[in-house]
Amino acid sequence: MAKSFAMLRISALSKTYGGPDNRAVLSGIELHVEPGEYIAIMGESGVGKSTLLNLIAGLDLPDSGSVALGGIELTALDDNARTWMRRDRMGFVFQAFHLLPHLTVLQNVALPLHIRGSPPSETRGRAMALLEAVGLGTRAEDYPRSLSGGEMQRAAIARAHRPQLLLADEPTGNLDSKTASRVLALLREQVKSHAGAGILVTHSAAAAATTDRTWMLTSDGLTLHAA
Repeated sequence: MAKSFAMLRISALSKTYGGPDNRAVLSGIELHVEPGEYIAIMGESGVGKSTLLNLIAGLDLPDSGSVALGGIELTALDDNARTWMRRDRMGFVFQAFHLLPHLTVLQNVALPLHIRGSPPSETRGRAMALLEAVGLGTRAEDYPRSLSGGEMQRAAIARAHRPQLLLADEPTGNLDSKTASRVLALLREQVKSHAGAGILVTHSAAAAATTDRTWMLTSDGLTLHAA
């Protein structure tokens, strides 16, 4: 039988931060995420969830081990190449939205397309299609300050542009339960609609239940949580 292809492959990943105790934050992490798979990572504060996300995104480098996305090993790339990987292959959704207040909703969604070099003649149409997909077509010319928290998060999902790897860090932390449910459904659809891969970092068991499987990160490492 042919070996399955992992969209994201993390092998023997370890990270230690200096200081008086030279603390090991992550040690020997192993994780494979298949195309179209959407997983959750849970864990108490301080166990290294943010560190793991930074390593996956190539914002930081491990002391040992590797991170490969679509067969390309991020840990072997230089700073510029990792920046290009984030730009072209990754999408990020944060708890704090991070929409630019001086740009319209449409301009916020179009900005990554512009940075990636999409022709101006195509950028507006593609951005509008993404906004319509998350139910914000009528808010395209509004500014973020006029949107509700749920609308801002939906705009942030549209801005992620169906990437090869979607990283969502506590995306429903500022939302009420009804709005959170809609946002979680959109995140799942974002991954499933184009066979990318998605990682949801959350403290919420209800949010984790919307993914295909849940991993628990503890001081002892990363373990698959039984449903």
